[in-house]
Formats: sequence, structure tokens, C-alpha cells
Amino acid sequence: MNKELEHSFVEQLKEHQNIVHKVCRLYTNNQDAHNDLFQEITIQLWRAYPKFRGDSKFSTWMYRVGLNTAITLYRKSKRRVQTTDFDAIQFRIKAEEYDDTEEQQLKLMYRAVKQLNDIEKALVFLYLEDKDYREISATLGISEVNARVKMNRVKKKLKTILNP
Repeated sequence: MNKELEHSFVEQLKEHQNIVHKVCRLYTNNQDAHNDLFQEITIQLWRAYPKFRGDSKFSTWMYRVGLNTAITLYRKSKRRVQTTDFDAIQFRIKAEEYDDTEEQQLKLMYRAVKQLNDIEKALVFLYLEDKDYREISATLGISEVNARVKMNRVKKKLKTILNP
């Protein structure tokens, strides 16, 4: 690959790497798995970059590659034996003024979202990233109407998960 293409990729990745981190956070349970998934998504982005035509924004393309990679690896990992996650056990010294309400709400939200299927997770993720339905449908490869219908169903499903 030529240096100009390589430089362009590195700059784009630096600018949008938080997208990859968010995808990793959604599909992993610990830092090691997060790092592994980040590396795998970066490799897949690098391999696919020469074919990126610019028909969509780089970030939209990055979401698509990242989510597809995460979903593929997630499905493969479902075939393995489930192990206990050490990150679920936290030891923290709290400062007097520390309010962990927002942190607890985020954990609750992530726990609820992790109960959804792969497409629903991706849909919620893009929705929470303030992507409009046009961009969500382009990223997931579904129609805009289908994205809206699925999102309404997911909202109802999340309400039942969060408020049993």
C-alpha cells in the first residue's frame, strides 16, 4: 500500500477511533476482550480501506465495518464455554463527594442492551450516537422504514427489561 493511502488511513482512524472503542464497549465485557476486538476491527478497517470509495462518510463506513466485525466475532464466541468476568467484581474507594449515579445508570443500560440480539444492539448503539434513520439504515443495510420499526420495537423491549 502506498504511503499516501497509509497516512490517510492513520489520520482517519485517529480522528474516529472513539467509534471503534464504543463498538468494543458494547460487545465486550473486559479490557482484554476490548483490546482484542479493537485490534481486530482496526485490522479489518485496514484491509478494507483500499476499497473504501467514499460513497458515504468515513465514520459511517467505519461503523459498518466495526459492527460487522464485532457481530461476527460475538457470534463465534457464543460457541465457546462461558467464563466468569473479573471486571464484574469491582473494588473502589469512594471519595466523600463521589456520586456514581450516572455510572450506575450506564452500567444498567449496557446490561440491558447486552440482552438484545446483534442487530438490535447495533441499532441502539447508532441511535444513541444521534445518527438519523437514513444513516442507521445505510450502516445496517436495511430500509429506513425497517430501521424505524425495529427501533420502536427495541424501545419497548428495553422498557420491559429495565422495568420488569
